[in-house]
Amino acid sequence: MRRRSVSLLGLAGLLALPLTVLPQAQAADGLVSTGKAVTASSVETSAFGPGLAVDGSAATRWASLEGVDPQWIRIDLGANHTISRVKLNWEDAYGKTYKIQTSADGSTWSDVYSTTAGDGATDDLTVSGSGRYVRMYGTGRGTAYGYSLWEFEVYGAPTGTGGGGGTAVPFGSHLRPYAAGMLKPSGSQATLDQKVVDYYNRWKSAFVRQNCGNGWYQIISPDADHPYVAEAQGYGMVVAATMAGADPDAKKIFDGLVKWKIDHPSAINPNLLAAEQDVNCRSVNGGDGATDGDMDVAYGLLLADKQWGSTGTYNYKDLALKHIAAIKKDELNPTTKLLKLGDWSSSGDQYYYITRTSDWMVDHFRAFRTASGDTTWDAVRTAHQTQISRLQSTYASGTGLLPDFVVDTNTTPKPAPGQVLEDPNDGAYWWNACRTPWRIADDAVTSGDATSLAAARKLNSWIKTKTGGDPNKIALGYKLNGTQISAGSEAAFFAPFAVAAMTDSGSQAWLDALWNKMLATPIDTSSYFSASIQLQVMITASGNHWVP
Repeated sequence: MRRRSVSLLGLAGLLALPLTVLPQAQAADGLVSTGKAVTASSVETSAFGPGLAVDGSAATRWASLEGVDPQWIRIDLGANHTISRVKLNWEDAYGKTYKIQTSADGSTWSDVYSTTAGDGATDDLTVSGSGRYVRMYGTGRGTAYGYSLWEFEVYGAPTGTGGGGGTAVPFGSHLRPYAAGMLKPSGSQATLDQKVVDYYNRWKSAFVRQNCGNGWYQIISPDADHPYVAEAQGYGMVVAATMAGADPDAKKIFDGLVKWKIDHPSAINPNLLAAEQDVNCRSVNGGDGATDGDMDVAYGLLLADKQWGSTGTYNYKDLALKHIAAIKKDELNPTTKLLKLGDWSSSGDQYYYITRTSDWMVDHFRAFRTASGDTTWDAVRTAHQTQISRLQSTYASGTGLLPDFVVDTNTTPKPAPGQVLEDPNDGAYWWNACRTPWRIADDAVTSGDATSLAAARKLNSWIKTKTGGDPNKIALGYKLNGTQISAGSEAAFFAPFAVAAMTDSGSQAWLDALWNKMLATPIDTSSYFSASIQLQVMITASGNHWVP
């Protein structure tokens, strides 16, 4: 093992920027990284997770994918620290060209060390920097393999300034705990977080685009009617704001999605997002809005305001409040207090008293109420929760399943009698309602609300019994009485039940089976729908979903 003491002279020609030699008192700072939350760009296998680089053992290690540059491993110290020393104990697969970087928010990084001539063994580096996050960012491998560290040690002292600004709730920080008694999949928190980051990186590669110029980012939707749909952009905004801290490009992606939203307004209410765009990034089919996409766009903007504040390029809070007000004006039925299908439905048309259960995002209603101060959203939340309970007890007493669409909301709401908008199964648990266990249970795990908990537990109890605890037996759709519609296995149908499972203390094995099913399912690059649902379910299951 070799100890390297870094000085300006010894690093001449190797450093991208100068370093300051610290006084001896600072160099003696304590080890602050052991056992802290860690994420990485990849892992070679589950046996080499990033947490093994901070476990204090020289017999366990993190290893990245082989043959791929760049790669990184990032430690979250939990609060801002001055950083005086970093020690890298390399395995045979070492970094030849790499940087040590620090960050206050997990998004903007500063180099405190850089080399193009690493030769493995142990690099013991005296550095000068500060931040909550420290990472090794490798751009050139020293071998044909990957990057691998027995231990990644950071020495320093807390500054007492918390996270140092920037990203307020970085992914993996778990600053917003769930209601008491909620389950998470078995395994260390660092491992759960890393699995989400791994899946996110694959999702990002498959679906995040920068097409047509103009500073736009989009989520592409190969399985939808058009290349870009509002639902996908809404998913993207929520995901990007949530993954801040794990993805250094999160804010850049989010702002590109914001620009897309601003530049593609609904033709009916310009504060909403037009629902569909073609391959040339032009709005089509009338350019009106869709409620599901708009709900997530508004929610994503609220997350962004809490994450980064609203004094930058875009005033997220102002945009969110305008979007929320527009949803209330043109996508909410003022009589029933239930969501409409979009801003295109108006009083007197055949769709005015039809609603889609997958749009009933109870935690979003809570966030809208908090942000706007408008008590209407309390009434809206209550109206939707009342219908969830009534539909379960009246039409699905043995299953708890909800239909894709509910009709006659002005009289006696009931499942669609057949095709009313999309499919003969509009009154069944089909390609829209498959999201409802996730949407209902998202509120249950974060708020502990008794109504949401009861609804989620009813769904969980039925599906666990129906499948005998085998997630491979979750079918593609059911009649409300539990009769299977179609065979097969799809993440859009099996993943949402994992969030419902979190609400039941007796479902640990079932939750673990669902989690493992998700981990074993390759990302379907032809389906933004299933992949985006699974990603958001994994975010919740790992303890990383939060309500602004």
